[in-house]
Amino acid sequence: MAFKDCSQFFQKIQNDIKTMLMRHEPKAFLIEEWQYPRGGGGRTCVLEGGSVIEKGGVNFSDITAESLPKSATANRPHIQNKPFRATGVSVVIHPQNPYAPTSHFNVRLIQTLDQNDKPIWWVGGGFDLTPYYGFVEDCVLWHKNARDACDLYGTDLYSRFKAWCDEYFYLKHRNEARGIGGIFFDDFNELTFEQSLAFLQSVTDAYIKSYDEVLARRKDLDFTKNEREFQLWRRGRYVEFNLIYDRGTLFGLQSGGRTESILMSLPSEVSWRYNWKPETGSAEAHLFTDFLPQKAWAEL
Repeated sequence: MAFKDCSQFFQKIQNDIKTMLMRHEPKAFLIEEWQYPRGGGGRTCVLEGGSVIEKGGVNFSDITAESLPKSATANRPHIQNKPFRATGVSVVIHPQNPYAPTSHFNVRLIQTLDQNDKPIWWVGGGFDLTPYYGFVEDCVLWHKNARDACDLYGTDLYSRFKAWCDEYFYLKHRNEARGIGGIFFDDFNELTFEQSLAFLQSVTDAYIKSYDEVLARRKDLDFTKNEREFQLWRRGRYVEFNLIYDRGTLFGLQSGGRTESILMSLPSEVSWRYNWKPETGSAEAHLFTDFLPQKAWAEL
């Protein structure tokens, strides 16, 4: 049995994203190499306490093990107890400024065997944006670039993956969206192997281009103590999603992955307030009325 080695492909993605972020953040990332006990390992690049990025992580991993975790076999019971290789990059960036949105990105390749021990694979990933104070031009840019990245490989992909993202990044227990979405896909192997990697590169390029521009627009805006407090309160929703619903978190923990790298997505500072709601008509309330409801942003 031999899995295709795409480690260098994903390591370049990690480096490209870190390079983009370093154009905005003068503080250096802490880089930590680690080994996975069952096979493989990774590189975690994490930053805390920067002047632009309060908490950020750009994680690369390439691991092998004897059986897939339950989160990966829920819809594929026939591949339970099959060996696998999982390679990918995951990114979460929490800026200091409340006007600069949190961003999430990941791309991954899973390789395993079917019930007849023949090699099978699929890719997954996407990117989404979580603003605290919304700007229409940022949302339009985000979604238009996502659409352009998808259209190169199928004109139906953006609409499918946007809808998937809207549904996936939704806090059912709060009855609200996490942010303004983007694209999300999983278990995807409709293209050839080579085309699938090219598609992941296209998604990566769109994320880098989009977040680079949005961060440049918002990172230096003046903000108040009240706006900072609202940002911390909304970050609580982000934490809730990652700990309750996120498939990547579940996959990592169920596969015995490195906990510090898996939970790098959590912000350094966050708050919860009992039954608090923004004042009607306030700038904070506009996030819920004007940005969190699903919209065809790419058409604006």
